[in-house]
Amino acid sequence: MISSHIDDRWVVERDGVKVRTDRYGKGKRYRARYRPERGGKQWSKAFDTKRDARAWLHAKAAEVAAGTWVDPQREKLTVGQWCDTWLAGYSSRKASTYRQAETHVQIIRATFEDKPVRSVKPSDVNAWVAAMQNDGRAQSYVYAVYRRFAQIMGDAVHDGLIPRSPCSRRTAPSQGQQRPYVATTAQVWALHDAFPEHLRPAVLLAAFAGLRLAECVGLRVDDVDFEAGVIAPAVQYPAEPLKTDFSRTPVPVPFELVRIIPQDGEHVVMSEYGRQSSPWAVERAMRAARGSVDGLPDGFRFHDLRHYFASLLISAGLDVKVVQARMRHKNATTTLNTYGHLWPDKDETARSAVAAAMTNGRSESLLSPEGS
Repeated sequence: MISSHIDDRWVVERDGVKVRTDRYGKGKRYRARYRPERGGKQWSKAFDTKRDARAWLHAKAAEVAAGTWVDPQREKLTVGQWCDTWLAGYSSRKASTYRQAETHVQIIRATFEDKPVRSVKPSDVNAWVAAMQNDGRAQSYVYAVYRRFAQIMGDAVHDGLIPRSPCSRRTAPSQGQQRPYVATTAQVWALHDAFPEHLRPAVLLAAFAGLRLAECVGLRVDDVDFEAGVIAPAVQYPAEPLKTDFSRTPVPVPFELVRIIPQDGEHVVMSEYGRQSSPWAVERAMRAARGSVDGLPDGFRFHDLRHYFASLLISAGLDVKVVQARMRHKNATTTLNTYGHLWPDKDETARSAVAAAMTNGRSESLLSPEGS
């Protein structure tokens, strides 16, 4: 319950007699005052009529009661200013993660830089998303930038800047259908042979163990159990912790693989000078090699070798939970969203099951006494 009061700045009562003040006829007559909490800062606003002053106090009391009241000093904070504050708090993240956030924020600023955080409406978000889509940006990228804005505005709610976020399921764009190119086994081996010899283990780790690029070049020889045939990623390039606990899930691999990856040195993927290789060296090798492999699209990425690994697991008949574990995804939804189209088509199986139920059920009905 807020404490509030309305002052008449033109007329006051002294000893039971109403007298004019020095402010009589100057400015707005009534000043409404309130404190949202006991001992808190007092806020005020002047009005021409007492009725308007009373209505304003009632509105503020309702905001406090509903938990939607926002400090007036922060009501004019712009999206650009809030992004500066948000990025400062986000700077403790991994350098590459922070750089990606900065890139997203630049796109957000282009539209919302000078707009007060409190004034952003769902309709503004919808218009912004539509503009990004009309600019020809990939659907998945539009979704990624939108999710960043939703994160920023969600933190604004948590920080008390706004009562609710303008981003919701109603404003969210489609994630886009991910349909990664899946190389053939012949293409994978051709790519392997086209790589410089010292970088070939990276191709093997991605295609036959599903490791991500930073995990491939970060993998240490000590992370491989050559006797048990298990790879246990523990760090990513150069020696940073993996992003999630799921990424540290050990990957059982065939002995055919562990027999051909290097066992000497500190890292499995080494530079030509015998030191740990870098992701950029592997990416350069990919760009140089993919053009020599028949059928590979121009945009084929090193990460697409991980898609090949997933296709191997699915074609072997493994269910989604096993594939999720081998791909080290946090949940099965990610696995299904990315690779659901690779599972065999079950339409005919489903059709046959329904047909059998209809036929058998009809036959039993005709043979029953009620059907006679």
